[in-house]
Amino acid sequence: MAEAIVNARLANRWRAFSAGTQPSGHVHPMALQALAEIGITHDGQSKHVDQFHEMGFDLVVTVCDDAAENCPVWLGKGQRVHLGFPDPAKAVGTEEERMAIFRRVRDSIYQRVLASLTDFANQADTEPPFML
Repeated sequence: MAEAIVNARLANRWRAFSAGTQPSGHVHPMALQALAEIGITHDGQSKHVDQFHEMGFDLVVTVCDDAAENCPVWLGKGQRVHLGFPDPAKAVGTEEERMAIFRRVRDSIYQRVLASLTDFANQADTEPPFML
């Protein structure tokens, strides 16, 4: 969700790439629904972080709660920042309860990640590529 939100709302300053340490192979349908509810259409893919080690990023932001433990060292270029969010795909309960968790995580990503990127860009005064 973070990749889609950044690319939709801050495309004039940032380009987001999303990857994980254990990609599922698909974008969760509830994530797509949560994004659509705020007017964002996303056609991204589930990718492994190893795809991006050769790319030169200025900023690498990890967003999953367990990313700090699963990838404690970023071996590629770029300053690393961790903003942890629970993985909504691990939510249990009814469909409505799980969807509420996706919405809550989406809203938190929207607020915290966009604020962090805006602050970083203002301090750096550049237009860097970005990775989640």
